[in-house]
Amino acid sequence: MMKKVEDTDVLEASRVTDFLNKNRALEIIANFSRATVLVVGDIMLDHFIWGKVARISPEAPVPVVDVQAENILLGGCANVLNNIHAIGGQVLGAGVVGADDMGERLRQEFLVRRIDTGGVVAEKERTTTLKTRVVAHGQQIVRFDRESTTPVTADSIQRIIAYVESRLDQTGAIVISDYNKGLITRELLDGIRKAIAGRKLVVCVDPKRDNFSFYQGFDVITPNHHEAGRALGKEIKNEADLCRTGAILMERFDFKAVLITRGEEGLSLFEQESPLVHTAFPTKAREVFDVTGAGDTVIGVFALAVAAGASFKEAAVLANHAAGLVVGKVGTATVSREELAKSL
Repeated sequence: MMKKVEDTDVLEASRVTDFLNKNRALEIIANFSRATVLVVGDIMLDHFIWGKVARISPEAPVPVVDVQAENILLGGCANVLNNIHAIGGQVLGAGVVGADDMGERLRQEFLVRRIDTGGVVAEKERTTTLKTRVVAHGQQIVRFDRESTTPVTADSIQRIIAYVESRLDQTGAIVISDYNKGLITRELLDGIRKAIAGRKLVVCVDPKRDNFSFYQGFDVITPNHHEAGRALGKEIKNEADLCRTGAILMERFDFKAVLITRGEEGLSLFEQESPLVHTAFPTKAREVFDVTGAGDTVIGVFALAVAAGASFKEAAVLANHAAGLVVGKVGTATVSREELAKSL
């Protein structure tokens, strides 16, 4: 029986030494290079246009941006892949792109990083997701998206499941990165469940749907606090609401752990222990510039740490530190193994 929320033990992880000492943290980080994470999800690109605003357009009440620079970065599931790669882990990717220039751009970005592209399927009738953000003086002015959100084909699903099956022996953890762009279907998830049956593989899910029954029975789910509240049709207003939400999500959907990201307030980890424990990890960010992609960093580093032998609490500590570093940077950013070790 689930423990009453008011009886839930709340632990405050204000220092690394609360749940792992520095030597243990460095041991896990050193194991990153020997750990492999398989990431399945919606692959996309983030296009940033950087500029300055000095006047308002005479044609309409909108700012005129004098473009200074632009770049294209890995986004969505590809950002999870990039975070794991950047911090020194081995990573395998599976997803769908369009048979277009941006799809080819993604493949080349993976090849440069020596990320296996065997699980990346190109569909002729699909547009590779491209999110363009216009940023002036450090502030995002507008975003416009080019994307396809219809479900991927049955053939693509079968090819991805076959790829997952072929890589399980070398995989230490799996990430399912759902941006609700058409890849993560019941058929795909059922295929993954069947493929991993009987294996001791931790599966972490970053959800975008309000119906969490879609992800029933996977090990760890990592919603932000808004997504966690919507899954139960309620708004999280205080600590009691948060505890109740974490407890109910585990009980109702059979998760082993719920890791709720809370923006500038850090992370909250709920585990299926007896008694139920809510572990609060205050933010490690010195200054928050941009939260874009922070959730990708959290799930990527968390899964990699678990694959490297960390407990859920130890993995949450490292993921929290990594996220604190990433939000101090502008744009879809990553953190290196050296940066993470130094932050401890």
